Amino acid sequence: MLIVLLRHGETAYNAQRRYQGKSDIPLSARGRARLRTADFAPDVVLVTALCRTAQTAAAGFPGARQAVEDDLREMDFGDFEGKTYGELKVDPAYRAWLASGGEAACPNGEGKEAFCARVCRAFERLVDDALARGAERLVIVAHGGTQMAALSRFAEPHRDYYDWNAPLAGGFVLDAAQWPERRVLRVVKTVCYMEEKA
Repeated sequence: MLIVLLRHGETAYNAQRRYQGKSDIPLSARGRARLRTADFAPDVVLVTALCRTAQTAAAGFPGARQAVEDDLREMDFGDFEGKTYGELKVDPAYRAWLASGGEAACPNGEGKEAFCARVCRAFERLVDDALARGAERLVIVAHGGTQMAALSRFAEPHRDYYDWNAPLAGGFVLDAAQWPERRVLRVVKTVCYMEEKA
């Protein structure tokens, strides 16, 4: 089985470099215009409850049924949501979070360990279910953090969390042949479904 794990397209928050997390920000007009249809047509695409994933899936996989798996949603950045580095850089709580390497919990939000545990539990269950059904492909449109959490745990060759950050509307095709025995996924290739120019 192949797994296609994609990040959503561009939102206004992405363009403005704002922490987005659990905020339900739609794709921007430019983000929608730059998306292109994928080169295959799955019956079902998994998305989160945040509209930017559903909008990306609709553009990339028109006609596919969408199923929501909300435990794959982005990290909750708490008090940092909707703000930029420039707006936060003098905030002592933000400076402490940066000093932790992003490991500490955001005030009124999630910490990286809890976030990764949530995502990896859901991802593991979805892969197991798809393999049990004999699916040939599992397609997920989620978030950058979702990719980083799942792939830093399950992908080979191994890379650290931040090394798995894909471009907007980009992601990875993974081979699950070794999943039943070793709980690992082999990276087959990278993909991107965003045009270079609007």
